[in-house]
Amino acid sequence: MKLLALDTSTEACSVAVYSDGVTFSAFELTPREHTHKILPMIEQVLAQAALRLSEVDALVVGRGPGAFTGIRIGIGVAQGLALAADKPVIPVSTLAALAQQAYQQYGATQVLAALDARMNEVYWGQYTVQNGLVQLQGEEQVCAAEHTPLPETAGWFAVGHGWSAYAETLQARFSGKLEGANTELLPAAEFMLPLAVAAWQRGEAVAPELAQPVYLRNKIALTTQERLARQ
Repeated sequence: MKLLALDTSTEACSVAVYSDGVTFSAFELTPREHTHKILPMIEQVLAQAALRLSEVDALVVGRGPGAFTGIRIGIGVAQGLALAADKPVIPVSTLAALAQQAYQQYGATQVLAALDARMNEVYWGQYTVQNGLVQLQGEEQVCAAEHTPLPETAGWFAVGHGWSAYAETLQARFSGKLEGANTELLPAAEFMLPLAVAAWQRGEAVAPELAQPVYLRNKIALTTQERLARQ
C-alpha cells in the first residue's frame, strides 16, 4: 500500500508518504505560506520515497477542524491531485492525528486534544487507544474553554495548542485529571497515516469531490455541499 498525506489545517504545513510499511515525511511551520510550500513539499517527499503521484493508491488529507483557510487549501490541493491522478481521497481528523501522535510519541492511551478555535473556544476531541489506533469518544466539538467536557476518570494526556492558548482556564478545570501534556504539538501528516491505512482497509476512501472539510463551527463556515443545497 502507498499513501500520500498532507495537512495545512494549522500554522504547520506537513506531508508524508507511506510506502509498504516505510514512512517519509516533512514538516514546517509556515504561517500564511501554505499555498507556496505545500506542492514543493509534496514533490520533495515523493522523491524521497522514489514514487510518482500515479503510483500511490490514495491521497490522505487533514479535513479539520482548524484554520478555515488552511483547511480549504489542504482539501483543494488533495482534490486537485487526486482528480489529476484518478485516485481516491481519505479525509482524516486533525484532532485524531494529534491524539495519534500523543500515543506514538508519549505512549498516551487516553488523550484530550484541543486546538485553539479563537473567541475563547477550542476544537475538542477525547480519544482512547484500541489496537494501536486512537478512537473518538463521543463527538468532536467546538466549545468555550470553560465548558470543555470533563472525563470521569483521571490519567489523561493533554495535547494541542488549545491547551496553551487557554492554559489558566483549562489547567484549573482539569486539575487532577491529567498525567502529562504537550501543548505545542500541531497536526502532522505523518500521524494521519496509521489512521488512513485503517480507513483504507475498511473501504472508507472516497471520490475526490466527496472529500469535504470539517469546520465544526457550522454557523460561520458551511461545507461546499451545504452551500449548494441552500442555493
